[in-house]
Amino acid sequence: MRRRTKRTRRAGVLAALMAGALALSACAGDAGATDTVYVQAVGGDPMTLGLNAQFVSAPISQLFSSQIMDPLIRISDDYKLSPGLAREWEVSPDGMELTLRLRQGVKWHDGKPFTAEDVKFNLEEIVPLQTYGAMLAKRIKSVEITDPSTVVMRLKEPYGPLLETIALQFMLPKHVYEGTDYVTNEANKKPIGTGPMKFGSYTPGQEVVLVKNPDYWEGEVRVDRAVFTVMADPNSRAEALFAGEIDEAVLDPSQQERVSADENTRLLKHGMFRQAVVMMQNTKSPRLSDPAVRAAVFAALDRDAISKIALSGLGTPANGFFPESPAWALNPDIDFAKTFPRDLVAINKTLDEAGFKRGADGKRFTLKVRYITPLSEVAKTAEMAQSMLAEAGIGTELVGTSGAVFNEKVYADGDFDLAFLRTSLGADPSLGITRWYECNERKIAAANPSGVCDPEIDAAAATALGANDQAKRGEALRKLQARAEKLLFHTPLAWFDGAYSTISTARWQGHDTPQAPPERKPWLTMTPKK
Repeated sequence: MRRRTKRTRRAGVLAALMAGALALSACAGDAGATDTVYVQAVGGDPMTLGLNAQFVSAPISQLFSSQIMDPLIRISDDYKLSPGLAREWEVSPDGMELTLRLRQGVKWHDGKPFTAEDVKFNLEEIVPLQTYGAMLAKRIKSVEITDPSTVVMRLKEPYGPLLETIALQFMLPKHVYEGTDYVTNEANKKPIGTGPMKFGSYTPGQEVVLVKNPDYWEGEVRVDRAVFTVMADPNSRAEALFAGEIDEAVLDPSQQERVSADENTRLLKHGMFRQAVVMMQNTKSPRLSDPAVRAAVFAALDRDAISKIALSGLGTPANGFFPESPAWALNPDIDFAKTFPRDLVAINKTLDEAGFKRGADGKRFTLKVRYITPLSEVAKTAEMAQSMLAEAGIGTELVGTSGAVFNEKVYADGDFDLAFLRTSLGADPSLGITRWYECNERKIAAANPSGVCDPEIDAAAATALGANDQAKRGEALRKLQARAEKLLFHTPLAWFDGAYSTISTARWQGHDTPQAPPERKPWLTMTPKK
């Protein structure tokens, strides 16, 4: 009876949602036609965290900011840079000066002109409050407007991921934020940007509606409204997508076999920076203080099986600390398959020699394993790891929790032996990867919780961050990877593709075109099917 009620409720919500959206395209070109509407399901109420990614580091905030706002420079999920609100840019040979030449004639959603004053205000006031911008802000010496369309930023010292960091900053209007508390400004709930979509309305717990920007500087927006409807239940999202009632959603990886068999649905291979499923080891644990034991624990995991089963085939087994792209940062001498083969005889011998003999119950010791329960592919990885480690005589206590509890227990308290997580590789290795290897004495979340503070790793990471020459940065990052191989406390298990959106092609075409920023929809080129 409960299941029937749930289906009825979903159908009722969708019926109301679609009442004004069904006549999508047959009359799209007719005067007075019903608006074209794009519908995407999201897993939670977006306003819980807010729509402004400049102040909230969360995927849902990034999704909305990418539609409403623009960066000065764009970056795609394959690391290509392209013009945004800055039509051109130039970095001085010594990396100490960035010149931005701005577009003219751009308007904010409220009709005010976008100017060099907005850029100066953002670089000086807003960028320091953004997760990645804060690291750049410490190095900014001055920001000068040299003419109405040119802004020059001078640094105190070179900064490796300079352009990539600028590309992660969404511009906010000075006239809306100046003189206010930026973080609590009500505009964060109803953002005013320069992007292709404008904030329309918000219904608590139900939906956020965006409407097209008729004055968008890059061209005509082809979609009148975008409805982001809240569907917390993954099965409801899947059924709505397969029925053609919604156009896009993130599905559980277990649904992708059904997606492959459905001619009207397709998993995208773009839309965010690459993801990884990783294992973190607590080196402060008496059982994991020895690098040889940590290596044995890692080698005991069958990464191929995890990719095929836990990740539903939506992943590639990791064979090193960095993915193959960007190639300039990869250490080709790292080979997990060669260095850490799943040789149970050798693994058991290593554990015996480390003093961890099997007890009467066949166990050497038991590890507390933490993971975030809603990340189903990570939960399945932990479950598979349990049986794999058991073959080496290692017992496990699986502890699945919410993300908030995971953050507290793993990063703040260090209350774990192993932790499994899905994480983004980010726009640049110095922004998305090195934080998992650098010393984290302050115990901040989403950074190295292992307890390792290694001078060689920290020096390599600092060199990569502070060099403007890519070759020098690459050399430093290769040293970091070589040292990480010896210490082995944070290891990717697989590069994961299952976090991308799945789309329905029943009502729209062209909505699968990659964009920059990666989360942006192709509002200028997608068209409703006739």
